[in-house]
Amino acid sequence: MREHADLAELALRLGDDALILGQRLCEWITRAPMIEEDLALSNIALDLLGHARVLLSLGGELDGSGRDEDDLAFGRTEREFRNALLVELPNGDFAVTIARQLVFAHHAVPFYERLAGCADAELAAFAARAAAEVAFHRRHATDWAVRLGLGTEESARRMQAGLERVWPYAAELVETDPVVERLVEAGLHPKPEEVREVWHDGVADVLARAGLTEPKPGWHATGGRSGVHTEGFGSLVAEMQSVRRQFPGGTW
Repeated sequence: MREHADLAELALRLGDDALILGQRLCEWITRAPMIEEDLALSNIALDLLGHARVLLSLGGELDGSGRDEDDLAFGRTEREFRNALLVELPNGDFAVTIARQLVFAHHAVPFYERLAGCADAELAAFAARAAAEVAFHRRHATDWAVRLGLGTEESARRMQAGLERVWPYAAELVETDPVVERLVEAGLHPKPEEVREVWHDGVADVLARAGLTEPKPGWHATGGRSGVHTEGFGSLVAEMQSVRRQFPGGTW
């Protein structure tokens, strides 16, 4: 029973990461620097929405609540969301968004690659598909980070500033807590230290290629996994849920 509860929690955490990051990326539609980026960012958001639907559906099944993905996406209060704080950060300028994508996607790829070998067949099958999709997200963020870092003095300055903005929120992605420890023991979660090492080496390589500096370690944010969120998160949730709340039970 405990295993089901922990697996449900993992599905909600991952599903909320995907849902909230997808919502943030959708805010770039018609506002990206060029039309190709409107398309690229919206396609990444669609991938993430697909991940969220699978994961939230699984979470609703495993926690015994009977809630489907729509109930979980549009029927919870902000304190009930379990996403990492990184994904809810405001977009900022384009360089901040790329820095957020770089940090998130370089973690997501090794995480899902290892989750694809977990003991739960359904979650493993999903992770194998997700790993291939987030590999594109990683390549997109990497290409832009290098382009901005090696571009003009202003683009490099903004990219470095974007890294400094998001870096304190990176550590939460690889935090360990009792839920993670039990899942690792059950063969249902990658070992955080392995993912952390691959994540850090990948990001460090990109920064070296881009002529950027890894921000110094220091204070890091935490709390998203337990429902404590940033100041702007309430507005994001309100906008995301506005149609469902205005027309409860409505169908297309």
